[in-house]
Amino acid sequence: MSDEAAACSSQPSRSDQLSWSNALSRPDLLAAPVARFLGSWPSAAQVSVCEIDPDLADTAQFCERYGVGMNESANCVVLAGKRDGQVRYAACVVLATDRADVNGAVRRILDVRKASFAAMDDAVSLTSMEYGGITPVGLPADWRILIAQEVVKAGAVVVGSGVRRSKLLLDGRLLAELPNAEVVPDLTHR
Repeated sequence: MSDEAAACSSQPSRSDQLSWSNALSRPDLLAAPVARFLGSWPSAAQVSVCEIDPDLADTAQFCERYGVGMNESANCVVLAGKRDGQVRYAACVVLATDRADVNGAVRRILDVRKASFAAMDDAVSLTSMEYGGITPVGLPADWRILIAQEVVKAGAVVVGSGVRRSKLLLDGRLLAELPNAEVVPDLTHR
């Protein structure tokens, strides 16, 4: 583990296959909105990044190949619902072992009749991030970020970096500090 990676409060499953660096020192491994956000975020020094094989960016493949536990990985999904003719977008962050309660908790929080996963093209164009790498870090300023309480309690978690060729590592509690972040109990199904 590098000294830069030690900036994170803890590391996931001690994989010797990953080389973590301070995210601020590797903007080449970040989507543009992620790099911009980290450049002004007081907690950015506690965020690490590592390069991965982009063909292994999907959570299950990443965890298996790099020896990271599914309970140490968090997924960020873009959700949408309509109310009064306007689409309401939100990001939902849950541990990889869980599923978001999209048409229960999320639907109620967004105050929409039906919530669903946003279309891939919409998610990519609205976030300026790659599909399969979307992260809660650097999302549009007016989006709500719904974070499962299990993520906050998990310690160090691996999330997307905005691109498929890298991952971020940060303490789940830092995600609760993101603008518009809401820690939501009972956000998930197991």
